[in-house]
Amino acid sequence: MANHHTRVVPEIDDGQREELERWLRRSRTGQALALRARIVLASAEGGSDVSVAARLGTTRATVGKWRRRFIEKGCDGLLDEPRPGAPRTVGDADVERVVTTTLESMPRGATQWSTRSMARACGLSSATVNRIWRAFGLQPHRTETFKLSADPVFIEKVRDIVGLYMAPPERAVVLCVDEKSQIQALDRAQPMLPPRPGTPARQTHDYKRNGVTSPFAALDIAAGEVIGRCYPRHRSTEFRKFLTVIEKAVPKELDVHVVLDNYGTHKTAMIHKWLLRHPRYHLHFTPTSASWINQVERWFAEITNKRIRRGSHRSTRELEQAIEDYLAVYNENPKPFIWTKSADDILESLKGYCTRVSDTGH
Repeated sequence: MANHHTRVVPEIDDGQREELERWLRRSRTGQALALRARIVLASAEGGSDVSVAARLGTTRATVGKWRRRFIEKGCDGLLDEPRPGAPRTVGDADVERVVTTTLESMPRGATQWSTRSMARACGLSSATVNRIWRAFGLQPHRTETFKLSADPVFIEKVRDIVGLYMAPPERAVVLCVDEKSQIQALDRAQPMLPPRPGTPARQTHDYKRNGVTSPFAALDIAAGEVIGRCYPRHRSTEFRKFLTVIEKAVPKELDVHVVLDNYGTHKTAMIHKWLLRHPRYHLHFTPTSASWINQVERWFAEITNKRIRRGSHRSTRELEQAIEDYLAVYNENPKPFIWTKSADDILESLKGYCTRVSDTGH
C-alpha cells in the first residue's frame, strides 16, 4: 500500500518542455490544456500535489490525474483527443531552414530555387518543400519588374500630383490624360470557341493584323467619367485635336488641371501655342518612369482586359467601334478610382525599395 501512495515526479525532456511552454504561449490554446501544462511543469519542479493545486487554483485530484497521465503517455496524455493524422515528421527547424534558404541564397548554377533543388539542399521531399512554400507564400520562380525614377524633381512632382488627387482645387476639374499608341486590330485565324463546362474559351494563337489605332483618354478623377477619342496616328497634331475635344466638354467657368506624362508630343511648340490661347489649362507632368501615378492608366488596363485583349476585329473601324461602345457603357455608371496613399506614404515605400536595392550591392 505504501508504494501505491508514492508520488512520482514527472521527468520532462527538452522537446516535451518546449511543447508544454508553447501551449502556454499560444493565445488560442484551450484553458483546460493550458492548466494541464502548468500542472506538469509545476509537478516537475518537485511540488506536492497539494501545493501545486493551491498555487494553480485547482484540486489535488486534478493535479494527480494529469501528472500520472503525463508520466504514462507524455504530452499526448494531456490531450482530450488523439492527435490528428500521422506523427509530424517535419520539424520547425526544417521549415525555418527551407524558408531562410529560399530567401537568402541562390542555388549553384541557377538563378532561382526549384522544389527539386531545394529538396536536395535541405534533405526533404519535393512535396514537403512545395507545402512549405505555399504556406509562406513563396514563389521563387516568379519575378516582378520595377523601375525607380531618376527624375531630379521626382519628389516635387509626386507631391504636386498626389496633392491634386487628395485635395482638388475649387472651381476646377482634374483630368488624367494619356494615349495608347498603335493598338492593333487583330482578327483571329479562326473564330473563338465558347466556354463549356470544364473547358475555358479557346482561341487560335495566330491572327491577322488589320491596322492600328491610337485611343486618347481623359479621366475626370472626381466624377469618374472618361472623355475618349481614337486617332489613326500619335502626334502633336492628334494631341492638340484631343485638347480641343476636352475644351468643348469642360464647362467654361472651370479651370482645367491636366495630369500627363513627359512624352514629346505634349511639349511641342504647337501645344505651347494652344496653351497660351487657353490660359485656364494647367499641366502637371508625371515623373519619368512613373506612369503608375497617372490614374487613367487604371482605366486603360480595364478596357484592355475587358474589351480589347480577347476581341477579334477585322478592321481598325471595328476596333474603334468596340472602344467607343465600351466608353459609352462605362460612362453610364462611372466610378472614380479612390486614391488612398499620401505622397509621404509613396515616398516611404520607395525609400524601402531603394534600401533593398542598395543592400544587394548594386
